[in-house]
Amino acid sequence: MNLHHKVLSLAVASAFTFAGAASAQTVVKIGHVGPLTGGIAHLGKDNELGAKLAIEDLNAKGIKIGGQAVKFELLSEDDAADPKQGTAAATKLTDAKVNGVIGHLNSGTTIPASKIYHDAGIPQISPSATNPKYTQQGFKSAFRVVAHDGQLGGTLGRYAVKDVKAKSIAIIDDRTAYGQGVADEFQKAVKAAGGKVVGREFTNDKATDFNAILTKLKGQKPDLVFYGGMDAVAGPMLRQMKQLGINAKFMGGDGICSNELIKLAGDGMSDGQVICAEAGGVTKDKEAAMTAWKARFKEKTGTDVQIYAPYVYDAVMTMVSAMQKADSTDPKKYLPALQKISYDGVTGKIVFDDKGDIKDGALTLYTYKGGKRETMMVVK
Repeated sequence: MNLHHKVLSLAVASAFTFAGAASAQTVVKIGHVGPLTGGIAHLGKDNELGAKLAIEDLNAKGIKIGGQAVKFELLSEDDAADPKQGTAAATKLTDAKVNGVIGHLNSGTTIPASKIYHDAGIPQISPSATNPKYTQQGFKSAFRVVAHDGQLGGTLGRYAVKDVKAKSIAIIDDRTAYGQGVADEFQKAVKAAGGKVVGREFTNDKATDFNAILTKLKGQKPDLVFYGGMDAVAGPMLRQMKQLGINAKFMGGDGICSNELIKLAGDGMSDGQVICAEAGGVTKDKEAAMTAWKARFKEKTGTDVQIYAPYVYDAVMTMVSAMQKADSTDPKKYLPALQKISYDGVTGKIVFDDKGDIKDGALTLYTYKGGKRETMMVVK
């Protein structure tokens, strides 16, 4: 036997040894996708670190599923918040025969990728995509662990009537899928709570002059104006409301709920005038556990939580909890268990409705005072 054959036969023998050792252990591949490059890479990396911590914690537990010891592996892909790259990443993960996927971060990448996972029969949990369309496609494999834009608009509508006690409400939207959608849900909830909508106007997401619509609404004497759209339009709108002497409260969803709004509105925004909401947040009973988790995250990763890492962590844990309940890592077998799951996570209780949306998803309300964004409360 020459040296080449000897090396080859040793390699074959060792491969059999490893195969024998590995057969006693099931490797479960969990895919994760987020923007690891580009303008919001800091958020994508935050998500990835949340997934890594979950995998590390699961492997430390020595879990058995289907009578076999299980080793979890994370397959992480970058979608750069780009829909084309998102579908390429999804195809790569399905080709790798992952057992489940956590992601994507953005609605724009989550929605096109969801069809690929659905067609491959792979369960997908997004930790952060809020566009309602994601779970309205009829895909039984699609789930999310945060409230969607429709839930957000509805909660804000109820809050405007019951807590702010607004008597006459005006609504403006920017005609985008997001802006119009969140404004429609807000309007529905205002009416259901017995509130009065005195006017509904629209602009577009590039507009800078709102004098015509604001003058029209001023005649209706609104005590609250809701805007469905983004901060780039909301800022100048607030300035023009002040110039026209409209002293109304101003509400909006996560699109306006940024630190940038402070600069964009300038002196057009008074303390406590603006109330906005973002998906996520923990209720009082979960605050201590979340604080402890964030401290452990920092200790393990050397970095602070940005936004969604705890939701990613919970999404991984929820998926594995369904595998344990079904006693199988086969996507077809554990998917029904995932649909019926009730998991007590770091962020709260995770239970999905028949569409795959989280039930009673939390929202955090914010206002602005002294040139800073302040947390008001967490509502459900």
